[in-house]
Amino acid sequence: MREELRVHLRAKKRRRRDASDRRGRLADTINISERPPEVADRAVPGHWEGDLILGGDGRSALGTLVERQTRYVLLFVLRHGHHAEAAREALTKTIKILPTELWRSLTWDEGKEMAEHVRFRLDTGVDVFFCDPGKPWQRGTNENTNGLLRQYFPKGVSFADLTDAQARAVARELNGRPRKTLGWRTPAEALAQLLATAA
Repeated sequence: MREELRVHLRAKKRRRRDASDRRGRLADTINISERPPEVADRAVPGHWEGDLILGGDGRSALGTLVERQTRYVLLFVLRHGHHAEAAREALTKTIKILPTELWRSLTWDEGKEMAEHVRFRLDTGVDVFFCDPGKPWQRGTNENTNGLLRQYFPKGVSFADLTDAQARAVARELNGRPRKTLGWRTPAEALAQLLATAA
């Protein structure tokens, strides 16, 4: 941009940061391109996508997890901050709700809340893959789920007073919605069928 125009901009940066620039990025990440083919074609259950919906107070957050094959949703609440330790502890606790064979991988974006992803992987055995910067659609199942959750939690709402029971109730409603992509089964039915087959 010509210098005489640039001085009038609110942000005086000369150019956007290159996507290959690693400043501010998480260390030791595994890119989404390295996920096994079974994740992309949804052939095998146990591959999840996750994200945080930040509260309007800038502190609280709602953690969202969705299983790619069944579209089954799990939610967890971070009431007092979404720093890395809190996110890791809540994730570790949440995945214990389901059998270990239903946890093969997790795909997330490079938010700072996942700074302890290596410890999470070592503690749980769940591989963690990360989207390319600025490409949330690479977690399309989760992005769609977050859109559905906005019917319950409009933008700007705080999660500081959201109880675990309330979050579970919302997840139950989502898991009870028939989905065309599942042959009009609900995610809960699809998951139950998986569990029955594995038993």
